[in-house]
Amino acid sequence: MMDVRFSGFGPVKDGVLIVGATEGGKLMAQAAAADKASGGAVAAAAKRNRFTGAKGQIVDVAGAAGGRVVLVGLGKAEAIDPLVGEAVGGAVIARFLTCGEAKLVFALDVSAEIAGHVALAAVLRGYRFDKYRTKLKDDQKPSVKTIEVQTGDPAAARKQWKAHEAAIAGVTFTRDLVTEPANVIYPQSFADRCAELKKLGVVVEVLGEKEMKKLGMGALLGVGQGSAKESKLVVMQWKGGAAKEAPIALVGKGVTFDTGGISLKPGDGMWDMKWDMGGAGAVAGAMKALATRKAKANVVGVLGLVENMPDGDAQRPGDIVTSMSGQTIEVWNTDAEGRLVLADALWYTQDRFKPRYMVNLATLTGAIMIALGLDHGGLFSNDDTLSAELTAAGKAVGEEVWRLPLVESLDRAIDSACADMKNITGSRFGGSIVGAMFLQRFVNETKWAHLDIAGVAWSAKARHIHPEGATGFGVRLLDRFVKDVAEG
Repeated sequence: MMDVRFSGFGPVKDGVLIVGATEGGKLMAQAAAADKASGGAVAAAAKRNRFTGAKGQIVDVAGAAGGRVVLVGLGKAEAIDPLVGEAVGGAVIARFLTCGEAKLVFALDVSAEIAGHVALAAVLRGYRFDKYRTKLKDDQKPSVKTIEVQTGDPAAARKQWKAHEAAIAGVTFTRDLVTEPANVIYPQSFADRCAELKKLGVVVEVLGEKEMKKLGMGALLGVGQGSAKESKLVVMQWKGGAAKEAPIALVGKGVTFDTGGISLKPGDGMWDMKWDMGGAGAVAGAMKALATRKAKANVVGVLGLVENMPDGDAQRPGDIVTSMSGQTIEVWNTDAEGRLVLADALWYTQDRFKPRYMVNLATLTGAIMIALGLDHGGLFSNDDTLSAELTAAGKAVGEEVWRLPLVESLDRAIDSACADMKNITGSRFGGSIVGAMFLQRFVNETKWAHLDIAGVAWSAKARHIHPEGATGFGVRLLDRFVKDVAEG
């Protein structure tokens, strides 16, 4: 992780100085000072490069007196907020991560709160997963080691940074899990990584197939029966609230590799299916973030971990399984497996922990990408207040979700002629809603929400807060949600 420092405004002796301007190219105070010190080089470079001060716009001021200076746009002065700070911090690190400089100094004339978000984004956008890359050239390797952010109140920024460090730890944990290949991360090794959270005070239990069979988890076990890797259920408890306070429960789909099973996926693009455990990854990361910052809340994380493979013992289309709830499921499509995993994980969670709220995350359907694109997660909920709280938390951290309806006619459409339900309808309409209606049958009266993150857990292109690849979507949303609803 980069070394992050906060200091008061003052001269910069080494590194790259980053100063700001608002819409219209208006130089902020530190930028004006740098322009004066450079004999007008900053303003001249802005004019030469048609700089407008648009959010994230960057001009590298070559040959500025006193060292290298970079001018970055912050957009409208009245609209500068933490997310603008993140956009700027991310844009700058994306541009200069491998530039050869070891230190970046941000002097943006923003509040201590926004200064913290600038640093947060710089660290998150600077994430790299180079573990298996053995032939990187020197100019391909990150050079930036230190991020210094100047602000009028560095003490306040340092105090807030503790929470940001926890979020970074959680997001990084999730990204590492999601990026690892399936020959490295499978149910047992995923569970082993979660067991590392015991060092932070998280109580971790791991149930194997013997224990799950005894509990009657036929839906989850059916998905994994074609794999040589044993399925697992990981239960994590963070007990930071009052002893008798009902917990918030977070449940994650963890299909560590999804071939589709007997309903085999097309080969093209199947390599991406290592990240079909993104929901479980996000829950694990959120638990790490909460434990790292010692959240004053009771939170339970439950992960259903399986590998969906098509061997001679694999589940077949048409098979009927009995879930832990006692409800029977006709498996029409073995590639609609995530809902089978979650059926037992959700039932187990609500039955054992009687949570105040239960939120599940899953890369559940490709249909959610057709409906919402790649910028929003899908939100389904049986409770308006819970839905509003999740939406607000996501908006606050830039991990936005959009609520979609629970439709009774699509619930009836999954009724089966020979079991209590089937796992798909056989129609291509309303696919994401069908998945949500299926899951709702396993939550009883618990206030519940389902986040379908298939479009946002992995990104084919870099954004301001993450590079190409695993995004860690959901970690900061859940952390903020817990803070808002359980910690006040």
